[in-house]
Amino acid sequence: MGHRALSLVLHGTAAYQAGVLLRNEVLRRPLGLELTDEELERERSDYHLVCEENGELVGCLVLAPQGNGEIKMRQVAVSPHARGQGVGRALTEFAEKFSRQQGFTRMTLHARSTAVPFYEKLGYERVGDEFEEVTIPHWSMQKRL
Repeated sequence: MGHRALSLVLHGTAAYQAGVLLRNEVLRRPLGLELTDEELERERSDYHLVCEENGELVGCLVLAPQGNGEIKMRQVAVSPHARGQGVGRALTEFAEKFSRQQGFTRMTLHARSTAVPFYEKLGYERVGDEFEEVTIPHWSMQKRL
């Protein structure tokens, strides 16, 4: 597996841009979509976490503070060649620890239906009913930090 590093990166940096490329490749292009400049501009005040292995970005996610102690995990992406190696789990656990350190008490997310079992294993619960987002079925999920 080699050396794995988890870190916070700043909006606009090279590591952030690498994350944008990964998110487009994994999350958007398969749906015929692309992240827009407006969407990326709105993320300026969010937290951007990445996972690198041997210097290569293999995973990333965005944390968006929501108020009332709540923070939303969005845009979780893992490189296709790094799937099934615990990258998503490591990133999620890092995000939870980071969020707790920042004083947040609840993590929320919109999980694609296919990812619900992954998040349930990590202690997240579904809230409400299935809904559609970016053309595919999702569930709201949350976990107390």
